[in-house]
Amino acid sequence: MTDKSANKMWGGRFTSSPATIMEEINASVGFDKALAPYDIRASKAHAAMLGRQGIISKEDARKIATGLDRVMAEIEGGEFVFSRALEDVHMNVESRLKELIGEPAARLHTARSRNDQVATDFRLYVRHWIDGADETLAALQLALARKAEAHSGLIMPGFTHLQPAQPVTFGHHLMAYVEMLARDRGRLAGARERLNECPLGAAALAGTSFPIDRDTTAEALGFDRPCANSLDAVSDRDFVLETLATAAIAAMHLSRLADEIVLWMTPQFAFVRLSDKFTTGSSIMPQKRNPDAAELARAKVGRIAAAFQSLLMVMKGLPLAYAKDLQEDKEPTFDALASLSLAVAATTGMVDDLEPNAEPMRVAASSGFSTATDLADWLVRTLGLPFRESHHVTGRIVAAAEAQGVGLEGLPLEAMQRIEPRITKDVFSVLSVENSVKSRASYGGTAPQNVRKMAKAWIKRLEKQQRGG
Repeated sequence: MTDKSANKMWGGRFTSSPATIMEEINASVGFDKALAPYDIRASKAHAAMLGRQGIISKEDARKIATGLDRVMAEIEGGEFVFSRALEDVHMNVESRLKELIGEPAARLHTARSRNDQVATDFRLYVRHWIDGADETLAALQLALARKAEAHSGLIMPGFTHLQPAQPVTFGHHLMAYVEMLARDRGRLAGARERLNECPLGAAALAGTSFPIDRDTTAEALGFDRPCANSLDAVSDRDFVLETLATAAIAAMHLSRLADEIVLWMTPQFAFVRLSDKFTTGSSIMPQKRNPDAAELARAKVGRIAAAFQSLLMVMKGLPLAYAKDLQEDKEPTFDALASLSLAVAATTGMVDDLEPNAEPMRVAASSGFSTATDLADWLVRTLGLPFRESHHVTGRIVAAAEAQGVGLEGLPLEAMQRIEPRITKDVFSVLSVENSVKSRASYGGTAPQNVRKMAKAWIKRLEKQQRGG
């Protein structure tokens, strides 16, 4: 394919080439060439419909389809040369098609505009990404659930305000992220459902006078139905905004997990280990093992959330219908969605790779008087104290243990009885971290049997989804 020195696509309205700076700001082919496979697919569906409707001849429709297949083969083979002078992917494809098949190529653009063309291509692109993202998020869920099942009884501290609060299990902690990712997948499914309407045939903004069949093109492209309003069809970018918002929330969830991995790998925590596969060293400090994969996954949320905000600002002041401002929708979207895909893959690898350190976790779980709530609950159940009174009594017992430099389980019974005389030796049955987590058997609680049951259920569900069930 030969490059073009000037834009020849505009016809009689323009008699000279654009200024160099205009070409610089106007060209989008440097990034929207990513839409080429979707543009060709949509063009084939459009040409087939035009042929069936008798708007163009069936022979021209056949030649167009054959030519588009050749263009796609050139793109896939790395032979296609994209020209900035032709502005965008759509005009590059059409120009090359004309070189290959001649005059029939000029009939392809009948009853459509670049406005409905790009809206269709972009929906196809985002929909394809959502389908792939759902699979990768499910794979991350499965990795988490399997790790949770393997460590359903491993005790660690649960935190509030990053202070030891109550003992939980490592498996329970990991299963929290399985639930977060389930919501992310649900939001993506909802976004996909709402985007799955076809803009093709809306033309520039008002529809077309040609007797097109929008239902058949929508069906051919896997859409549920055509967009119902031509103005909305070409100007809507809600489907991108919704996908980016969902991607930002998912990236935030990954960032939270990544941040915990970074903390857990510090010598002060020493809760987990990552192998050389997901860590790096220092150029000057030979002892270092840096959790760079986690840190980079944590950082991705910034650029993904920024892409959402960027498009929101582009869209907020646009009157109907199409404006060239919408060219700014693709580059940040492509970057954000690719960034999330990379972060999900890296996080899945880290989850598979990381191994917990049981002893530091258990020691930390026992610190900070983490079974104080168990003591308060025991006072309510056994002595019949109102909870607010038991809370006050427990606080005094914690203060006494702190003064003696011991944990609650190390405080002598006599010291407790000086605060509440009715306390018996049975109280010690609830003061160990093991008994604490076992007692949390309410639905959604941290009891190991709960965690195993929930992890197994998720594993079964996710493996079935992987098999296509």
